[in-house]
Parts: sequence; C-alpha cells; structure tokens
Amino acid sequence: MYAITGYHEATTLSEVFAITAEKPDARLVAGGTDVLVKARELKKGYVDCDLIGITRIPELQKIYLDEEETVVIGAMNTFTTIEHHPIIQQYVPLLGEAVALVGGPQTRNVGTIGGNVCNGATSADSAPTLFAYNALLEIHTATGVKNVPIANFYKGAGWVDLAPGEILVKIKIRRQDYQGYVGHYTKFAQRQALDIANLSCATLVKESSGVMEDLRICFGVAAPTPIRMTKAEEFAKGLPITDDNLKAIGKKCLEDAKTRDSWRASKEYRDHLVKLLPGRNIVEALKVSAHQKEAN
Repeated sequence: MYAITGYHEATTLSEVFAITAEKPDARLVAGGTDVLVKARELKKGYVDCDLIGITRIPELQKIYLDEEETVVIGAMNTFTTIEHHPIIQQYVPLLGEAVALVGGPQTRNVGTIGGNVCNGATSADSAPTLFAYNALLEIHTATGVKNVPIANFYKGAGWVDLAPGEILVKIKIRRQDYQGYVGHYTKFAQRQALDIANLSCATLVKESSGVMEDLRICFGVAAPTPIRMTKAEEFAKGLPITDDNLKAIGKKCLEDAKTRDSWRASKEYRDHLVKLLPGRNIVEALKVSAHQKEAN
C-alpha cells in the first residue's frame, strides 16, 4: 500500500517551487524507482506525503556541451539515454560505462541520474564516476542558483545537502576534469544484474610515456558515502606504470577507505578489493585506450 495524499504534475521549475512553498514536505518523483519503493515500504518522510512529478520540465532533459566545453547533463536523463548519448560516449565515456550497470533494462529505462545522486546511497553506480570527474551539481531554488561540488553534496548514508524547495537541475563536468583522461569502472555484486554493489570503483588516469601524470580513484561502499582515495592519488603522480607501483597504489588506498562488515560482504573482502581494483582499472583503461588509438 502507498500512503500518498496527492500528486502534482509540474511542467516548469516555477511550478515546482510554487507547490513546494505550499507543501514543503512533498517529494519530487521522476522515474520513481527509489521514491515509490520507499513509499510502499512506508519509510520515514514518505508517509502521508504529496508527490510532484517533474518528468515534463524541459530544463531537466538536455545533454549538451556549453561554450566552455563543459558537459552538461540534465538531472531527468535516464540511465539508458546517458549510456547511449554521443556526447557522453565521446567526452565522459566512464559515466556511460557505469550507468550501464544499474539494475536491469526496465530500471535503466526510467531511472534518472538525478534521482540516483539525490538518493544519497554510497552504492549508487553513477556516484563514484561523478566523484572521479569532480562533477558540479547545479541546484535551483525559487530565489537563485548554486553550484555544489558533488563531494560536498553527500553528507552521510542516504543524506545529501538538498533542502525542501531545492531541486537538482544539471550535472556538470568541466573540460579540465575529463580531457586527456581514460577510465574504467568495476562493480562487484552477488549477481551480474539487478543487484546492488558490494563494492565499486571508478578510476580515471592521465598518462604520458608510461608515467601517471594524474590519477583519480573513487570507491562506492567503502565508506558511508562515495570516497576518493586522495592519499593514493597523490602518491601515484609521476610514477611509472609498473606492477609494483600499481600494487603499492592499491595498498595506499587502505589509508583512506572506511570499509565495514555487512550482510552483503565482509570488511576483509572489501579491503581485498580496495587493494586490487585500482590497478586492474588502470590497466583496463589503458588497454581500451590503446585499442581505440589503433582503430583510428
């Protein structure tokens, strides 16, 4: 059973702000793959509440490059749209790779990247990649606009910095955060589809002549929120890409990771993956990049 007291369909951001001013406890709903599940389970905040449908708001739908070659992704875009969009494939392919692993086709066809981010789950497949790309979140209110780095948006497990009356409109990835980088995303789960990650890892590397100029590593489910491996990233700069160095980078990640035991996986298992996955991802990213260069 659902304890939903009303439904409102907004076609503009102004309508959203007008409704939330009158009903501050109303919940925004797009694909509904998270909201309706929580409403059915009578989760706190989803009982006796109104829903505001936002699927018809044009500002939330677009994917484009702006004048500074920033990749701009409307929050209402589905995982399927993002996976196959030519701009995503050309400029930020790691994001397309990651969202292709969300749930199953039905979920990817209706679930949205904005909902995935605003749900605040450390297991969200889009989140580690967006952290690695240093994504900016454009959040609108009735009185203005603010840009929030995604690392500052996540406050805790299921807790994001989004107040009533605020709406995530765009996700932005600047040119300096994608140009020259290649990457790979790995999701470890009990099943190959329709499952939540036991641990996930997004890795971006910029290399020249076999030396790492820059490295970004973000894990999901290694802490209450997605978490960058800042100590390992700093350690890796200027290192040749060798087996020993890749292993050392993995060990360095343990200094930032905050893994724990859960019914899905043990801390010991997660720590093993923390050490293993960054090196594997780097090798895989460079291998794919080399094949693409040969093809061209």
